[in-house]
Amino acid sequence: MTMEIKRSGEATVIELAGRLDTTTAPALDKTIGEDIEGTKHLVLDFKSLEYISSAGLRVLLGAQKKMQKIGSMKVINVCEAVMEVFEMTGFADILVIK
Repeated sequence: MTMEIKRSGEATVIELAGRLDTTTAPALDKTIGEDIEGTKHLVLDFKSLEYISSAGLRVLLGAQKKMQKIGSMKVINVCEAVMEVFEMTGFADILVIK
């Protein structure tokens, strides 16, 4: 997985590409936990994300809980395969997906 972070004021966009799985999820978790200081609006851009595992879902759930306390989070550009995982697991009802 590759990750590109773009900041603009209180908003941060994290573009993900590849696979968000057991191996790569800790990097995203660390970024959300430490590297987005001052962010009130988090956008996760999944336009190039091909796969998400339960480890990736856990990171998203943690990020959603964190951002609910300080602002907002949304996920954009979700491919069909990842959207199916969100729908099967109920994450489609938990996350703001555009």
